[in-house]
Amino acid sequence: MIKSRGGVFGRNPTFNTVGIDNGLSVTGNLGLTEFTEGVVNVGTVVSSATLSIASGTVLTATLTASTACTFTMPTATAGKSFTLLLKQAASTGNGTATFTGVKWNAATPTMTATAGRMDIFTFVADGTNWYGSVLQNFTP
Repeated sequence: MIKSRGGVFGRNPTFNTVGIDNGLSVTGNLGLTEFTEGVVNVGTVVSSATLSIASGTVLTATLTASTACTFTMPTATAGKSFTLLLKQAASTGNGTATFTGVKWNAATPTMTATAGRMDIFTFVADGTNWYGSVLQNFTP
């Protein structure tokens, strides 16, 4: 049981948050009725960026117009995953993205080049490699 200042977790209707500093281990089934991942704004990237999932597992970034950008992946820890919402510059587009150490299911994907459009990259690690997939050509 996790105890809060207001009572036992899950039994007090006024309970809102619980702080866990050193991780949480659950044996058995865990039901969640609501869950929100942390969102990190990487900002506008120019030629390279190192991705970090220490503060959140949904990352947003915008490419600089007509520039090639190389993204360095975090350490491939087994069971880790994250999503990257990657946008083209609003006025010109044509930025490109490559990712270090990612295995794709087929050919390495080509970023949507249209100005203002967005591709959604998802990554999962097995402890040795990152595996990536992409959904493309969204209007944010």
